[in-house]
Amino acid sequence: MEIKNTLSPEQITELINILKSRFDKNTHRHKNIKWDQVLVKLNANPAKLWSLNEMEKTGGEPDVVGCVEKTEEYIFFDCSAESPKARRSLCYDREALESRKEFKPANNVLDLAEAMGIELLSEEQYRNLQLLGNFDIKTSSWIQTPSEIRKLGGALFCDRRYDHVFVYHNGAESYYGARGFRGLLRV
Repeated sequence: MEIKNTLSPEQITELINILKSRFDKNTHRHKNIKWDQVLVKLNANPAKLWSLNEMEKTGGEPDVVGCVEKTEEYIFFDCSAESPKARRSLCYDREALESRKEFKPANNVLDLAEAMGIELLSEEQYRNLQLLGNFDIKTSSWIQTPSEIRKLGGALFCDRRYDHVFVYHNGAESYYGARGFRGLLRV
């Protein structure tokens, strides 16, 4: 019987190898951060490993993008070139999902992020990600939406076109095959 939110020793080893390889290939994303320090944090937080595995399984390609010195937490973002493939075609939140009368998507962004144990990127975090490379050239990603906009039925998403990051709005109940979401995890 599999216990929810845990990984087997084999899964942990495989995930750690993937994360280390990605860390080594993308040193520009985490200057002045040592893998050994990250590994200590990962090994001490099995629930965070499970969330990182969920990010990996859904196509997010998580990688370390920073460290919060005050809390000694490492920050992982989804660093896949395009919005994670298994997290597309989702409306913004449960209210939006329930408001659809027909052609409902399988899930919504906020519930899925919560189930994975990750946070949705804010606009500022999305822009910071774009400083590390060119992401969402062909796709777009939902971002955290201010409550004032959400109360009026809208939600925000971003993409990168013409070498610029754009922020757009849509009805929260909308969903598209090329729009997903990117998450972050603090370890």
